[in-house]
Formats: sequence, C-alpha cells, structure tokens
Amino acid sequence: MHRAYDKTERHLDCIIEHCIVAVAFFLPLSVNFSTGFLIAGVAFWLLKMLLSRNFMLKRGPFDGLIALFIAISAASILVSPDMNYSFYNYYHLMGRYIFLYYLVIHNIQTPEQLKRLVWSVLGSAVPVMLYGFYQYLFGVDIAVLEWVDGEQFPDLKVRVFSTLQNPNLLAGFLVMMMALACGLGCKVRQASRRLLFLLLFVLLGICLGLTYSRGAWVSVAFVVGLYGVLYNKKALWLLILIPIGLFLAQDAFTERLMSIFNPTDTSSTLRIALWESTLAMIADNPVLGIGWGAYWLVYPQYDFFIQDAATTIFHAHNMYLNIAAEIGIPGLIVFLLILCGHIRTAWLLINTVNEGWPAGLLLGLISALAGLAVSGFTDFIMFNVQMSMLFWLFNALIVVVWRQGYQMKTERCLTKKM
Repeated sequence: MHRAYDKTERHLDCIIEHCIVAVAFFLPLSVNFSTGFLIAGVAFWLLKMLLSRNFMLKRGPFDGLIALFIAISAASILVSPDMNYSFYNYYHLMGRYIFLYYLVIHNIQTPEQLKRLVWSVLGSAVPVMLYGFYQYLFGVDIAVLEWVDGEQFPDLKVRVFSTLQNPNLLAGFLVMMMALACGLGCKVRQASRRLLFLLLFVLLGICLGLTYSRGAWVSVAFVVGLYGVLYNKKALWLLILIPIGLFLAQDAFTERLMSIFNPTDTSSTLRIALWESTLAMIADNPVLGIGWGAYWLVYPQYDFFIQDAATTIFHAHNMYLNIAAEIGIPGLIVFLLILCGHIRTAWLLINTVNEGWPAGLLLGLISALAGLAVSGFTDFIMFNVQMSMLFWLFNALIVVVWRQGYQMKTERCLTKKM
C-alpha cells in the first residue's frame, strides 16, 4: 500500500513538473495554453495534497508581503467605479499570478528540475525571436496599428511584435530573456554552453533592435552596465560601443533613439500628459486608489490632453504611477518591497552559492528584474497578463534557489557535526 502511494506520488510530481515547464514555455506564445497548463498543474498539486492528507504549505520569505499585496489589491475593488469588472479582473489575474508563484516554489525542488524549467523559459524565447525576424523580413503594416509617428519617423516602416501584442511588450520580454542568457553565460563553466548563451544573447539583442522600443534599449543598456558592476567591469566597454553602433546603424535607429530628447515627439508628449493625469488620480485617491484594473474607466475624468471620449487609455505608461493609481500608495510600497526583496535575496545568495549554474541564474534574474524596474519608468508592460506571469515566475525561481541553497547549507552543517 505504502509502495503504491509512493509510486502515485512520483507520477503526480512528474505531471506537475511537466505542467510547470509547459506554462513557462507557452507563456509568451499563448496565454490560453499557459493558463490551461497552470490550471492542470494546480489541480494535480491539490490532488497530491489530498492523497497525502498534507495541506501544509512551506513558509517562504515573502509570504507576509504577498498576502498583504493580495489584501490591499482586493480592498481597492471596493472603491472601483465598476466593482463587478474589477472583481472579475482581480480574481482572474491575481489567481494566475499567485497560483503560478506557489506552484513553482512548492514543486520545483531539485537542481535538475530547476534547470529543466530555466531551459524551458529560454527555449520559449527562440520561436518568439524567430517570428520577430519573420515579421521584419516579410513586413508588418505598422501605419494601421499607429505605433509610430509617421511624420517624425518617415523611414520607420516595420516594428516587430512577434507573438505579443505590441513592440514594447516584445521588447520587455526580450530584455528579460537577454538578462537571463547573459547571467548564465557569465557563470557556466562549459565553453560550449557559454557560446550558446552568448549567441542567444546576440540574436535576442538584434530582435530587440527591430522593436524600435526606446525604453527597452535604455533598459538593456542598464542591464549591461549592471553586469559591469556586479560581474566584470570589462562589460562596461559594451556601453562605449553603443554610440559607435548608432553611427554605423540605419538612420531609423539613430532617429528613434535620439527622439527621446525631442520634446515634440508625440509619444513622449502623450506619456508626460498621462503621467500628469495619473498623478492627479493618486492625489485624489492616495490610500486605496481608483480600483484594481480600473484605470481605463477613470481616465476620462482626468483626460487633460487627448480630450476624446472615443479614445481608451488602458494604462499610464509608467509602472509605478499605474500601480499607485489603481491600488493606492500603500499597495505600491508593498509591491516595491516584494520586488526589491526578491532582488536582495538573489544578491545575497550569489555570495553563498558557488556553483556556476545557480549563480548565473541568480545574476540573470537580478538583471532581468532590474531591467523591468528601469523600463517601468517609461512603460507598464506588466499590464499584459503574460509579462506579469513572467514577473512572478522569475520571483519564484529566486525562492526556489533560496530553498535549495538553504537546504545545501543545512546539510553541510549537519555533515560537519557528524
């Protein structure tokens, strides 16, 4: 009987792991597929707990903050102009994020499982990148999609977005994948693996350039600078190559980047106007905000710039202002504590984990989350469900390494005592 139960538990563990790996792979490809595998993974996890009659969850370092974030976000629904919509949006999205986070940290327990999951994450970037190249080669009519000011950028005809909804989302995804590939490439010992990660980094960087996303370009420059500070100062030389690359690049690249400093650029002007409107929302609703997911409902009341009722603005193009507007300043503070807490944990772990793979993974995760934090000043890519799920997945990976590092440290202490 006991032997039969052990066999069943092993089968369930295998199924749950495969579901998690599938979620990670399909995340940028299909939100429906990834959600389906997430539901399946959670269902099998609950079945495993039911069969073992063990419903105790392992304590993590951020459980309290996450519970507080869930509670504050739920409370904001009470002040939403459409409580039914906010509640529907809340339980659909928050459920995805939290279930994914805890599914990963409770069921990815060995270094081998962690490696398979990370390979799945990086593997998902390959079809995304290839489809981006396909779009560039065969063309995408961006004039219809209104992603570019045609008068200011007449030479810019194609902006790739691949499997994601727009170029900025693709760019945010690519920055995080580049950071992960670079971290692993810096730390792994095998020369062939290093070459593979370097090649992936370069190809992802080329695809990133084709998004023409200025904020993401700044983010990846920050990531490179961060590697120079944290890992090897020689990486800082790459920043010197940027102006040389711009000199040799197409005019469209140079014009697009330099437009950051152009006050007449329509995109920059719109962002500043949205930030002013969002600050007004925060000033009027500082504690609970305007309601979870309710930005597009409330914006018309604060439309100081567009003044067109037919135009719908879904987010503030600033992660920090958007979060503060929707769930209040306390909610933003808790979110920042969660983000910074995971980054700090990863940084402390790097100094204790000597092995190449986990150290490289942690370095990549730190840079990916830092890149996300930088891009948050000019955009809010976590408005997208897939990017938010990726954010929570990366945080979960840090906790998985933390658990494994803690276990290894405990085992070493026990071995010394024996």
